[in-house]
Amino acid sequence: MVSHTLPALAAAIASVANSGFGLMRPGSAGFRVRDERPRDVEAREALLDRGFGPARFTKTSERLREGRLPAEGLSFVAVCGGAIVGTLRFWSIEAGRHPSLLLGPLAVESAYRSAGIGRALIEHGLKRAGKLGHGSVMLVGDAPYYARFGFSAAPVSRLVLPGPVDPARFLGLELVPGALAGASGRVVGAGLLVSRREPEPLRLAA
Repeated sequence: MVSHTLPALAAAIASVANSGFGLMRPGSAGFRVRDERPRDVEAREALLDRGFGPARFTKTSERLREGRLPAEGLSFVAVCGGAIVGTLRFWSIEAGRHPSLLLGPLAVESAYRSAGIGRALIEHGLKRAGKLGHGSVMLVGDAPYYARFGFSAAPVSRLVLPGPVDPARFLGLELVPGALAGASGRVVGAGLLVSRREPEPLRLAA
């Protein structure tokens, strides 16, 4: 829990931690975070398209996601008034033979970006990842923003992603102390491969 979390959000997160895999409901923002459902795919993809455009499929992080399913139990959406206004997924990876998770993409509808939705999705996701027994999380993103959640470059300093990336934006977080101790080498995707029998929308990695 970060120290500057709003009281209403802090209380909601504590409730989730005590009760299991429930919903967070920050009072003033009027949104809730829940697990992604199959019928959310179209709205989620449209939100990602608006946020990142076609270039999202060219990112180095996408090389770790393409052709794979998200980590089980770690895909979330934020909903406001029945509309999906935020999305976050985590993906299984291996980092120098250390199992880990990749966070992202994180996207929030432009009109809601000051409502704390991104923070709520990340905090909810990290708590769920810890409850499911995952030891660490990695991402490529803005260091000042993700530092508030405990991410830094130090845990991943000896790891290499499958493509070009600004080293200052490659960050890691140990959910379990020492989970990335000695981790070095190449980061690779480790999630379940998408079945050819899956409906087309579910093949979309990002």
